[in-house]
Amino acid sequence: MKTQEFFELLNTNNGKSLLFEFMPGKFVGANYHITEVKHVTIDSVDCGTGVDFWKETVIQLWESPVEKESKEFMSTNKALSILEKVGDIKQFSFDAELKFEYSNKNFNTAQMFVDAFETIDNQLIFKLANQKTDCKAKEACGIIEPSEATQEACCAPGSGCC
Repeated sequence: MKTQEFFELLNTNNGKSLLFEFMPGKFVGANYHITEVKHVTIDSVDCGTGVDFWKETVIQLWESPVEKESKEFMSTNKALSILEKVGDIKQFSFDAELKFEYSNKNFNTAQMFVDAFETIDNQLIFKLANQKTDCKAKEACGIIEPSEATQEACCAPGSGCC
């Protein structure tokens, strides 16, 4: 999801509760705050000497221990207000990929992308997901990924694989 789409969803879902699902069935607590917005520029070289460049917006979510009994989630209006203040100080790149940074005592800090969103009753829910690392230069490095059929055959009973 691009930063622009997130802003549009906040605007079109005016006044709804804003929830983040960081794992299936696990939500960031109602006591969360937006504690930092990072405007990140990635300028990279991969292992096959390929050059890449992109921008990301990373919004950090933090659960306040003082407010852990809170049952009322932040509204889309409040989130938009916070982000507009940020934009007055540091301009957003609206075509930047959007990520959310979060952790709790049972979940290590991760930057997660938006996998999906839905509205249920008076809630706007963003479903977050981790992105696995990958080699971008597989062809240049001679890495051949096995097809699903090959993987299934390898791990079939009696294949001697395991």
